[in-house]
Amino acid sequence: MSVMVARKKVVRKWEKLPGRNTFCCDGRIMMARQKGIFYLTLFLILGTCALFFAFECRYLAVQLSPAIPVFAAVLFLFAMATLLRTSFSDPGVIPRALPDEAAFIEMEIEATNGTVPQGQRPPPRIKNFQINNQIVKLKYCYTCKIFRPPRASHCSICDNCVERFDHHCPWVGNCVGKRNYRYFYLFILSLSLLTIYIFTFNIVYVALKSLKIGFLNTLKETPGTVLEVLICFFTLWSVVGLTGFHTFLVALNQTTNEDIKGSWTGKNRVQNPYSHGNIVKNCCEVLCGPLPPSVLDRRGILQQEESTAQEGSCLRGPGTQEPPATQGPGQAQEGGMKQQDGSIPLPSAVPAPSVADTEKPEEKQRTPGELPVPPPDAGRAEH
Repeated sequence: MSVMVARKKVVRKWEKLPGRNTFCCDGRIMMARQKGIFYLTLFLILGTCALFFAFECRYLAVQLSPAIPVFAAVLFLFAMATLLRTSFSDPGVIPRALPDEAAFIEMEIEATNGTVPQGQRPPPRIKNFQINNQIVKLKYCYTCKIFRPPRASHCSICDNCVERFDHHCPWVGNCVGKRNYRYFYLFILSLSLLTIYIFTFNIVYVALKSLKIGFLNTLKETPGTVLEVLICFFTLWSVVGLTGFHTFLVALNQTTNEDIKGSWTGKNRVQNPYSHGNIVKNCCEVLCGPLPPSVLDRRGILQQEESTAQEGSCLRGPGTQEPPATQGPGQAQEGGMKQQDGSIPLPSAVPAPSVADTEKPEEKQRTPGELPVPPPDAGRAEH
């Protein structure tokens, strides 16, 4: 017989989230879809450090100090940890409005602005918000259907509104926002120190080897060192310059997006309402302040029911077959006397004679309270 069984399939919320993000490890890892440059970043860091540990570190540890490879390993591990933390975390994505919430916001906007005649441009959808005795405008996002919080912006690459949006960094494969900015800053800072460290000791290694075998012979014997010097030389200026720029932004408690747009400079000369006027306080707030939890609830559960058919068979005696689809009244009565486990229940009353009973005189002559004994060829008689 066929039994319909309802099963519940567990679906996580990250599978239904809008936007252009990719998720791994059941929603624990969140990145942008464009990850090619991120893989290039990993290749450059891992390749350069592997060459340094394989060739120069062993020689420098013997000739100068064994602390050289130890300190290099600490910088390498710290840079990799902060890179992965920046790349795999939620930067502060703001959930989009639900249909009911979006409809309610539309009603509020229409009630505020009134009906706009045809052919006229509707007024901008903004709200005024006061922070530290200064008016800040909250802009409406037509994609997410929400009024963005202060300092939030919509990333066109990830297609999400990000809280305290700084910029989208392809080198880390993710947006940089409120929840991962401190790790991004620590990454570029540690990477700058690691690049300077490897570049410096590569020069020292070449100098020491040149005193013994000459400069040209050193370059011929150590092509890996030449490759490391070139990579570090061209990387040094961009990474160190980027670290200096973000150090300046942290000291002012300002974001890259605000600096590019000139939000607190220019004609208006509006002061930054988020700055404490003190470099130490600004650095403590940006780098050491409390980290807000993610509001996406990526691993929340959504349940969907699915019905599946399973075939089951009842217990039958030897020699019996499955009854046909069309049964007579006597066969239906006989089938109802049997339980699912194959046992035969006691009859409560003498059954009324029927056409099937006339064909089976053995069952017709049994008395009340007596167990019916099926004939040995019962399976054959049914067919």
